[in-house]
Amino acid sequence: MTANIRNIAIFAHADAGKTTITENLLYLAGATRKIGSVDNGTSQTDYLTVEKERGISVRSSHTLLKWHDVKINLVDTPGHVDFSSDVERILRMIDGAVLVVSAVEGIQAHTETLWEALQMNHIPTLIFINKTDRVGADIDTLLKDITKEWTANSVVLNTVAGEGSNQVELHSFFNHKYCDEKIMEVIANYDEHILEMFLDEKEIAFEMLQQALAKMVCDKTSVPILMGSAKNNIGMHELLDAIATYLPAPKGNPLLTLSALVYAIEYDKMMGKVVYVKVFNGSITNREVIKNVSRQSEQKVTQVRKTMAGKSEDIGKVEAGDIAGLCGLTDAQVGDILGEELPDIRQHIVLNQPLLTIQVKAEKDQDYPALAAALIELSTEDPTLGFEWLKEERELNVKLMGWIQMEILAKILADRFAIQASFINPTVIYKETPTTTAEGFVQYWMPKPCWAIMKFLIEPGELGSGVVYQSKVGVNSVQQKYQHEVERTIPTALQQGIKGWEVTDIKITLIEGEDHVMHSRPGDFVVATPMGIMDGLVNSGTTLLEPVNSFRITAAEELLGKVASDITQMRGSFNPPLLDNGKFVLTGLLSVAPSIEYAVKLSSRSGGKAKITTRFHSYQPCADDKGVIRPFKGISPLDTAKYILKARKAIQ
Repeated sequence: MTANIRNIAIFAHADAGKTTITENLLYLAGATRKIGSVDNGTSQTDYLTVEKERGISVRSSHTLLKWHDVKINLVDTPGHVDFSSDVERILRMIDGAVLVVSAVEGIQAHTETLWEALQMNHIPTLIFINKTDRVGADIDTLLKDITKEWTANSVVLNTVAGEGSNQVELHSFFNHKYCDEKIMEVIANYDEHILEMFLDEKEIAFEMLQQALAKMVCDKTSVPILMGSAKNNIGMHELLDAIATYLPAPKGNPLLTLSALVYAIEYDKMMGKVVYVKVFNGSITNREVIKNVSRQSEQKVTQVRKTMAGKSEDIGKVEAGDIAGLCGLTDAQVGDILGEELPDIRQHIVLNQPLLTIQVKAEKDQDYPALAAALIELSTEDPTLGFEWLKEERELNVKLMGWIQMEILAKILADRFAIQASFINPTVIYKETPTTTAEGFVQYWMPKPCWAIMKFLIEPGELGSGVVYQSKVGVNSVQQKYQHEVERTIPTALQQGIKGWEVTDIKITLIEGEDHVMHSRPGDFVVATPMGIMDGLVNSGTTLLEPVNSFRITAAEELLGKVASDITQMRGSFNPPLLDNGKFVLTGLLSVAPSIEYAVKLSSRSGGKAKITTRFHSYQPCADDKGVIRPFKGISPLDTAKYILKARKAIQ
């Protein structure tokens, strides 16, 4: 039954202690015999070699525990911003969340991002304030910040005495013996029946209050706050009780038609590709043939498995509300829908996006094919890598969030694939957009048999609008099946513009076209579309777009002048500074390319005391001399003779 299942994830900024919390919960529930250590590389959920060596989580890890009669599917997520894409995928499959905040560092940039994502996805959330034992812990200030910056609907369920020391002790405000009057009032204002009993001074059973609070959490009208110290195993029992009691069970009916979401992919040495799914309705069993709606294909499931901290078990069947790994679905990709589509599956929310492109080169030439195969596998697991294989140039490129991700990727290639690789020619990812309105024409009718004649109207779109395509050509001029091929080919045609970058913020309209009853084939329009689009881009010209981050800098007041000067020199802009107790907070926008090393410079200038946090904001117009213009990689559609020969496989 789904009522006894919880699908939750633990989120936090890096080093807030979520993996240590997970280890404590596993031990407390009897799932492990001893508490693993992040520092010693013995934690259950950080099972990859690179995680043990670096002491950080680089990918989400699934584990399973049982608390009383509740089965908890628990996901420990990466805390570093470079691995946000993993977090994005997990947000689509969970039913509840624990957001961990350090009592010392407070609300940090990535914590803020995570909170906003949880709110946008309407995910019921518990907040756990960790590290209350550390020197510098300031719970009162943090609670005020949570109320001011996040929500006024929080309910503090416990607190600590002796904060900032190893003698920290937990005190509960909400249990069978005692219920704080403030909590009682909050619940009473939500539940009319409890309000009547409260006003009539009748005794209210604690279980009734718990049920009401659980409904408030599920309705997103309340956010319980708990606190403790994972290092000292304080507050862990209370957190586990809260997860089982207040976070919601998944919805779903195992008797209905199958509907499941592919939210992650991994590779197993024995079983190959493992597809992780959240089942919303129906069930999946071993040897069952299931339909992939997104790929329009059918494949047989060879094994249904539960994976816990790198160890797997064949469970034979998974039902509505639960999660599992499936083997045998070689066609599946992250985001695919299996069975039939459900309207209430959450949309993908982007927390961060890759802003660097970099070439990956095998140190040994003979490893080039193996490196390409490894990067294909890794980009299947993480589609944001955007792996690009330029076979003519023997060049392999990936997109990255930052330098930490690059270091981790190099380590994974060495540990998992035994490939030593170097990363060269890093550059910020620019884009381009049409400068003016123009037309693009293509007449592909030689050498026969072929026939595709088209004229496109190319227009600049609003910044951030992406690609908008429409056709004003009737089916009497170009058959519908050919027009489908045109629309399908548009994304490929826009991968490189006249300045070597992806084209975006563009409106494309097919305004004229002609097919031939004898000579036209669907593939002709696939070949012709990039030629017509590129001709239009030459006529319209393109403007470079550069990535821009929003930033927040906190530092001592005496550095304000120098920091403001730095921002101006890096083509940035800022709002009036906020001054408080000898410190300033400066926010604004900053171009990525000139500021990519600024965090190091700022830390050096301030003796490590100044802090800068950045988040991707948008792509903005950029002068050519401030950006990077690249030659077209491969054969350009503008070189029509060679391009047609290549498209028709007449040349390699």
